[in-house]
Amino acid sequence: MDRVSAFDEPLKKLLGGATAKVMAEHLDLHTVGDLLHHYPRRYEERGKLTALADLPLDEHVTVVAQVADARIMMFNNGKGKRLEVTLTDGSGRLQLVFFGHGVHKPHKELLPGRRAMFAGKVSVFNRKMQLAHPTYQLLDATDADEATEAVDAFAGKLLPIYPACKQLDSWRIAKAVDTVLPSARDAVDPLPPSLREGRGFTPLPEALLKIHRPQTKADIAEARDRLKWDEAFVLQVALARRRYADTQLPAVARIPAHGGLLDAFDAKLPFTLTEGQEKVSKEIFDDLATEHPMHRLLQGEVGSGKTLVALRAMLAVVDAGGQAAMLAPTEVLAQQHHRSITEMMGELAEGGMLGGSDLGTKVVLLTGSMGMPARRQALLDLVTGEAGIVIGTHALIEDKVQFHDLGLVVVDEQHRFGVEQRDALRSKGKQPPHLLVMTATPIPRTVAMTVFGDLETSVLDQLPAGRSPIASHVVPAKDKPHFLTRAWERVREEVENGHQAYVVCPRIGDDADDESEKKKGKKQPPEDDGDKRPPLAVLEIAEQLTKGALAGLRIAVLHGRMNPDDKDDVMRRFAAGQVDVLVATTVIEVGVNVPNATAMVIMDADRFGVSQLHQLRGRVGRGSAAGFCLLVSEAHEASPARARLSSVAATLDGFELSRIDLEQRREGDVLGQAQSGVRSSLRMLTVIDDEEVIAAAREEAVAVVAADPELTDLPELRTALDALLDKEREEYLDKG
Repeated sequence: MDRVSAFDEPLKKLLGGATAKVMAEHLDLHTVGDLLHHYPRRYEERGKLTALADLPLDEHVTVVAQVADARIMMFNNGKGKRLEVTLTDGSGRLQLVFFGHGVHKPHKELLPGRRAMFAGKVSVFNRKMQLAHPTYQLLDATDADEATEAVDAFAGKLLPIYPACKQLDSWRIAKAVDTVLPSARDAVDPLPPSLREGRGFTPLPEALLKIHRPQTKADIAEARDRLKWDEAFVLQVALARRRYADTQLPAVARIPAHGGLLDAFDAKLPFTLTEGQEKVSKEIFDDLATEHPMHRLLQGEVGSGKTLVALRAMLAVVDAGGQAAMLAPTEVLAQQHHRSITEMMGELAEGGMLGGSDLGTKVVLLTGSMGMPARRQALLDLVTGEAGIVIGTHALIEDKVQFHDLGLVVVDEQHRFGVEQRDALRSKGKQPPHLLVMTATPIPRTVAMTVFGDLETSVLDQLPAGRSPIASHVVPAKDKPHFLTRAWERVREEVENGHQAYVVCPRIGDDADDESEKKKGKKQPPEDDGDKRPPLAVLEIAEQLTKGALAGLRIAVLHGRMNPDDKDDVMRRFAAGQVDVLVATTVIEVGVNVPNATAMVIMDADRFGVSQLHQLRGRVGRGSAAGFCLLVSEAHEASPARARLSSVAATLDGFELSRIDLEQRREGDVLGQAQSGVRSSLRMLTVIDDEEVIAAAREEAVAVVAADPELTDLPELRTALDALLDKEREEYLDKG
């Protein structure tokens, strides 16, 4: 067997069909290499007990604990029996329960004082945490054969606890690892020898042996350091190669004409740019002036003026004879951008029209729901070059849409678009257009270096002068219903003072699935307190408020399944001050800008993620009057959901909240979602904690790729790259 094929060997050849099938279906492990990279989640020391007080509810856990007592209980007039076993770790207790025929064996084996490893799903019964019918492995068996088997299965005093599933316990995974562990010596080492030796890393085969079967805690630390580096380095090499390939592509340099459209726009601005906006604009203009495509991520706080920066970039490209396209994820947002950009530009957005400026250009809107005459005119304006700027939804990507000379693509809220959609729009230029990706979700630096690692990053972290702070408070509707009553009184007071308000609900309420749940990456957190009622709905809340707490106010609804013309009409009336309270779904999450709106009430706020709440809150406080955001929740005070809401209420720093958000979610969710839905390659590396490793790996990767872009002299690295980035991930990176 050659070096590569040892890791590619199917597990079913070595482990038997049943075990291999469970591993493939439930753990996504198919080959020897997959299993060797399925690292232990943590380690237990033989004889040391697991802290039982901190077990997560509804999760499959593995614990090492001691039996405190065990007793048989009869029920159903003596016809049924169950075994109740109480485990202890000295500070907390956990109950096990076995029923029916499953009682006999554990009743004989789980005697007071015995230690064992238990695996099962944590649930609550009669306010006590329990495991029902857990599997277990005795660790201090009195029977000589059992003791030998336990010792053989877990050589050394550190017991590896693997990420497991209901169908396959941690110790069965450990036994499977023992079967394939000899193949670790065939591991292909991706690190160049000079890098490995220069940083004093453990050889890869040794690192794999130590991570799975450590003798000491030092072994674990040594192996982790090495394996984290492999993951960080190989991913950063992939991204560095993508960036290098981009520098080899041709593009038209777009240098704005002096005294042109951009200068005319700047001259009519009623305010001066912030220092951050000036700095970021310079970075973008420098990129636009080069003869290879810009690939830049513009991220910033809610309300930091990203749209203005993007507009100035678009005007610079128009000045240089090209066209710019802005791609928005929803029709509401596309219409909002079109409205705000034409307002900002004034007569400069009326090029070729009566009363328009001689320096001006046409700014057109293109969405799927437009009527045919307007659509035909917009398409004509694009192909002739009459329109310098187009703002639209995915309708821009259709084959019929042709540009005269597409020079810049601005993608708003990048995570809402599939890779193929962005790639299709970029392919419409005569040469690859420059690309500016905007996100209003602040991203920790390390996530930017991994998820968006093929883009250069610009950050806007300054709010424009005159922006008001937003006060945020949690409203515990279940514990203190009078707080919710007061919330509606506050909304009424704001309206009486001439302002407007948003009320946000997680569901529409028309029997169709909630639109926010449909959006990729918007899975809502489970209820923490077992409350089974459905999420509150726009249509229901609007009706209640109209008849009750906000009777007499002008209330309108907005959600994603409304007719596009109706949506646009509602937004226009709200922006014009003709609606007092807008009851909406998360369709207003980004880009909606109504400076007179000062109040927001988010119903069932615990059903939204941290970053989403921050985005929603950013819709208020956009004018000179102070804004406030009330997070209404029925989650109980000690629940993780309430802790999450308290975090949001405590800070307006989006970067701090993004760290909290990432810490509360699984790493794979964050990276897998951004990387085209494919399973995350990161098993050891954590993007929040390993910033130094990622930054150093990026530096080394850039140097390696600069010296040898095709990795001709590094076949092992090329092999590891192919293994780590399967075909779909390669395509994702190619199109980034």
